[in-house]
Amino acid sequence: MRSVRTLSAVDSHTEGMPTRVVTGGVPALPGATMAERRAYAVGHLDGLRRFLMDEPRGHPAMSGALLQPPIREDADWGVVYIEVSGFLPMCGHGTVGVATVLVETGMVEVREPETVVRLDTPAGLVEARVAVRDGAAEHVTLRNVDAFALDLGAKVEVPGIGEVTYDMAYGGNFYAIVELAGLGLPFDRARKDDILAAGLAISRAVDEQNMPRHPADPLIHGCKHVQFLAPGSTARHSRNAMAIRPGWFDRSPCGTGTCARMAQLHARGELPLHTEFVNESFIGTRFTGQLLATTEVGGLPAVVPEFSGRAWITGRADYLLDPADPFPHGFVL
Repeated sequence: MRSVRTLSAVDSHTEGMPTRVVTGGVPALPGATMAERRAYAVGHLDGLRRFLMDEPRGHPAMSGALLQPPIREDADWGVVYIEVSGFLPMCGHGTVGVATVLVETGMVEVREPETVVRLDTPAGLVEARVAVRDGAAEHVTLRNVDAFALDLGAKVEVPGIGEVTYDMAYGGNFYAIVELAGLGLPFDRARKDDILAAGLAISRAVDEQNMPRHPADPLIHGCKHVQFLAPGSTARHSRNAMAIRPGWFDRSPCGTGTCARMAQLHARGELPLHTEFVNESFIGTRFTGQLLATTEVGGLPAVVPEFSGRAWITGRADYLLDPADPFPHGFVL
């Protein structure tokens, strides 16, 4: 067996969505902050991302995380998030997976009944409280970065669809939040291809006509996520189909999307602080969240969100690159 690249990883899934946690083979990246490390990765490590996320080692809905030494002194580990769509500032389901892997592999000091893991991410410091029993992570409660509504009742002209009304909110990534019924589509997995096509068209149109930009971090911009709300969704229990560029659905309820949804509901006066909110995915799995406090981001009103979910380890492996492999960076079909 020969290899010119060997990467060690622990695979997991969070409420159905995979996270490949890379534990070895990637050195500390250059940068004075995790945001700068992400920027470096965007410019220099896209081949590494594709090697892990795309086929034949990954699949069209693959997601992962590169563990890094932290830069902040108050963090246990640093993380750079990867997925088929690129390098994310933050990933909620991925952080639940990372925290679960760190606890169950003993890469952090484990305490029962709760282990607190602080993660240095490109979007800021994130705190994960892991409920632990007999050494196993039962669930993770994640205090996320501050979330906010950027635009309510915005409109965009979408080719092939027409005018679409949406709210734009941020929960670690930007989300266009759209009522699915307004497009004449049912919340039905049998129509997933039509829903996905609509999501991709809306996402592209938003970026072309009204690209969202973070008011305090110029490195965070653009909308790759469209959160389609099912009929009957409320400020207490919401169901969503999360369409993501370049062409897949989030299998989990989406952690940063849950935080963005709570920020949107709060901005509309529908979700008070300290009120339970359940967000359900396209496959029926759930995150439960609440808003802890109000704050501001770049002069905009914002909220401090948290949510809880579960992850399970599915395997561990060394991923190799044979020098004769015709697909050193993977491929997309």
